[in-house]
Amino acid sequence: QVQLVESGGGLVQAGGSLRLSCAASGRTFGADDMAWFRQAPGKEREFVVGIKWSAGSTYYADSRKGRFTISRDTAKNTIYLQMNSLKPEDTAVYYCARRPSARSTFYYGPGQYDSWGQGTQVTVSS
Repeated sequence: QVQLVESGGGLVQAGGSLRLSCAASGRTFGADDMAWFRQAPGKEREFVVGIKWSAGSTYYADSRKGRFTISRDTAKNTIYLQMNSLKPEDTAVYYCARRPSARSTFYYGPGQYDSWGQGTQVTVSS
């Protein structure tokens, strides 16, 4: 079983930056999907960005391209989410998630992921 622990959230002014980290322990495999999702109050959980664990190929929701960057450090079993030019609408709880996979196809739906972190709050003030 994989355990995921997020960190790095906080309060930031609009236009600022934050970097979130997700430390994974337990088993991770080469083709696993790793992703960041977020959920704002009263809204559904939505995909933010994702990455294939070993290949490093990245996947972005269109609205986050150019502002958000996902990366990983396989030696540290950690993925990162660098968020720049933050907007008040980026305010949400951000979750790290893992989907076991042996294929190259990447999945964007939260229902496909079986391991989740506890979430970290990101608040962007205007």
